[in-house]
Amino acid sequence: MIEQNNSLIDAEQVSVVYGEGELSVHAVRGVSLEINKGEFVAIEGPSGSGKTSLMLCIGGIMRPSSGKIWVSGVPIHKSSDNDLARLRRNKIGFIFQEFYLVPTMSALENVLVPLIPVSRRFPHLKTKAKALLEEVGLGERLHHKPGQLSGGEKQRVAIARALINSPEIILGDEITGNLDTKTGMRIIDYLLELRQKRELTVILITHDPEVSARCDRVLYMRDGILTDKR
Repeated sequence: MIEQNNSLIDAEQVSVVYGEGELSVHAVRGVSLEINKGEFVAIEGPSGSGKTSLMLCIGGIMRPSSGKIWVSGVPIHKSSDNDLARLRRNKIGFIFQEFYLVPTMSALENVLVPLIPVSRRFPHLKTKAKALLEEVGLGERLHHKPGQLSGGEKQRVAIARALINSPEIILGDEITGNLDTKTGMRIIDYLLELRQKRELTVILITHDPEVSARCDRVLYMRDGILTDKR
C-alpha cells in the first residue's frame, strides 16, 4: 500500500478512462504529482489534453479509473459519495470559465449558493458573503444581478462564492478564458492576494502562458501525460 506523504494533494499513477473497449478514451495516463500547502500552481495544456479531467479528480467530483489520490487527507480513490461531498463542501472552492452564476439572483445571493442547505440555520453567512464581495471590490454591487455586471465583475462574484466555505484549496478551470487580457490579469492578481492573505493553495487549469507565468510552478499536460517540462 502506498502511504500518503505530507503534501496537501498527492496523486499516484492516476488514470482516467471514458468508455469501454475500442471506444474508450484515455484522458489521463498515469499521472503522479505532489502539491504542497500554499502553492500557486498552473496546469497548462491544449484543449483535450486531460487537464480538466485531472482537476475533476482533485476536486472530488469524480474518482480516477485507476491509481490513488489524496486531497487534504481524503483518499479520493476509495471515498464514499458522502465523503466526497463533504470534502467539496468543507475544503475546496471552484471557479469556472463560464462563471455559472444564477441569472435571477443578486451577487450576494449567488455567493451564498454553495451553502443554501445550511444558510437559513446560519444567518451570519449573509454577513460573510457581503464581506467577501467587499474584499474582491464589489461592495457597491451586492444587489446587482449577473446581467448588470461586466465579465470581470462576474468572475469576482465567482471568486467570492468559491471562498464562502473558507476552503483550503481553490481550483480554477480556464478562469480567464472569457475575459480580455487586462481583466484576466486583474483576476489573477486578486487570487494571488487572496492566496497570501488566506494561505490558500491554488491550482489553475489553463492554456494561457500569461496566466502560467504568474504562478509559482507550472506543470504541462499533453495527451493525458503530466510533466514539468514543455
